[in-house]
Amino acid sequence: MGREPLPAAAVGAVVFRWLRAYTASDDPHVSACNTIAMVIAWNQPYYPLYLWWIAGHDAWVGIPDAFSGILFFAIPAIARRSSLLGRIAMVVFSVANVVFCSMMLGERAGAQLLFLPCGMLAAMLFAWRERFVMLAMASLPLATWLLTRGRLDIPPVRFSAEVYASLFTLNAVSAGLLMVFFGWLLAGISRCAEGRKR
Repeated sequence: MGREPLPAAAVGAVVFRWLRAYTASDDPHVSACNTIAMVIAWNQPYYPLYLWWIAGHDAWVGIPDAFSGILFFAIPAIARRSSLLGRIAMVVFSVANVVFCSMMLGERAGAQLLFLPCGMLAAMLFAWRERFVMLAMASLPLATWLLTRGRLDIPPVRFSAEVYASLFTLNAVSAGLLMVFFGWLLAGISRCAEGRKR
């Protein structure tokens, strides 16, 4: 008899263990970075579905952004080679993704609100000894917004006012939830730091 296929639960457990090993790090800042990267990588392929629910057949403009999840999935691999470079890449990829989404959806969609969690992300991923890198990375979202404001409103499709209002709400809620999630991880980083002092 041939080998029976593994049940779905067993396959899921194997994948979960592999992901835990892939994202594991003794550095709490790197661990938080990897966790965030995996959450974003997991959600990016679903982004066109959110758009389809709101905008209907015009949701095709979000399909290219679904592939950005590959970049975020690569973050733990980059961090294994250089923890600092991995965290810098996380911030840069996040800012670039916001710019791309703003170009594809138009500024009225509110994707630029996601620059706020990008700034928080940069502020939390670096230790005190890396504070000058942190300042540069935390300034990147603000500088990008100032330089691109009014220049990214070039979407291939123009939506109705109702659709733009829904997209703005979606991006505002996403920005808020990301900041809450980042705050939770930041509390974990602080807890690790307190534990090492004892």
